[in-house]
Amino acid sequence: MASSSPDAPCSCDCFVSVPPASAIPAVIFAKNSDRPRDEVQEVVFIPASTHTPGSRLQCTYIEVEQVWKTHAVILSRPSWLWGAEMGANEHGVCIGNEAVWTKEPVGEGEALLGMDLLRLALERSSTAQEAMHVIAGLLERYGQGGSCREDPVPFCYHNTFLLADRTEAWVLETAGRLWAAQRIQGRSLA
Repeated sequence: MASSSPDAPCSCDCFVSVPPASAIPAVIFAKNSDRPRDEVQEVVFIPASTHTPGSRLQCTYIEVEQVWKTHAVILSRPSWLWGAEMGANEHGVCIGNEAVWTKEPVGEGEALLGMDLLRLALERSSTAQEAMHVIAGLLERYGQGGSCREDPVPFCYHNTFLLADRTEAWVLETAGRLWAAQRIQGRSLA
């Protein structure tokens, strides 16, 4: 049973195990979420689609260019925003995000949320490596920022992403428009 104390412990974690570190010859991915307890989190399916060339896409706070084709995705997302905390697409790409604080100032201005970047990457990629490049490119172009909670007091952070597909996994650390990525090989990472 969850504690009713506002100081109750919380945990938002991602985990991946890549062979031969996993007991079975498969990539294993997991994520849990520590969103506010009164926030509705939906599990939604969005089918693959084609879009009009040159069209725009409204994310949580800003618009970006829409791509011609998007992949089918299943997402776990706070109901008030466009992006997602975690999800997977029709090609077996899975992504989870984590809040991270760095020495780089956190942008409170409207930009892409880490959760928007996660959904955009799932809709636009067929491998974990491709998803990592989608996030990095959008991050460099639009930056990240804006409140990550539906609350009058802004709550802003940078993001770390764990990305996996059937054959490999990547960790992508971000701070502002900066990023660094590392392929996870033959080990587990949490």
